[in-house]
Amino acid sequence: MIKRNLLVMGLAVLLSACGFQLRGTATNDLTIKELDVSARNAYGDTVTQLRQVLENSGVHVYTGATYKLFLVDERETQRNLSYASAGRASDIELSTALNFEIQGRDHLPLMGDKIQVQKVVSHDGNNLVGSDSEIQQVRKEMRRELVQRIVLRLSMLTPEQLETLQQQADNKAKAEADALKAAKEYEDNTPKQSPVEVPVE
Repeated sequence: MIKRNLLVMGLAVLLSACGFQLRGTATNDLTIKELDVSARNAYGDTVTQLRQVLENSGVHVYTGATYKLFLVDERETQRNLSYASAGRASDIELSTALNFEIQGRDHLPLMGDKIQVQKVVSHDGNNLVGSDSEIQQVRKEMRRELVQRIVLRLSMLTPEQLETLQQQADNKAKAEADALKAAKEYEDNTPKQSPVEVPVE
């Protein structure tokens, strides 16, 4: 037993020396130090957990920050992969898809992405309470994974990259505004044709 414990401890030290971390314990170094985080479901579990994780990672999360992470749409679905026969549980695929967008100054969209997490669980028709409880637990794990993936995406961004995206968005918005203005000026300066009057005989 002692040898086994020593072996486990030795492996843990070796893996940590290689930079390996258990899932859920990793801390991402975020160069973004402030962020506004919101969602359509302002008090939903996902956005609440995300704010907590970001704050624990040293990010100042507050309304009015220059850059805003907006959770556009989150959908949970499930479908049967197999159907139960006598004495056999059915397999159910759980899926959660989240669309998010990073906005800059003037609420201009800088980038968007979609994250999807899927898990397969067994559903026992003879133990509905236990199966439903397991599904709820798996949903919580999926939400944690979803949050981790969002933080991982954010860790790949730097303030310099965001500023570049902001400049591109500003240039695009200006070009669209200039095109709209030119079209209006052309319309205003184009002589309007009077309706043709047909002589009455």
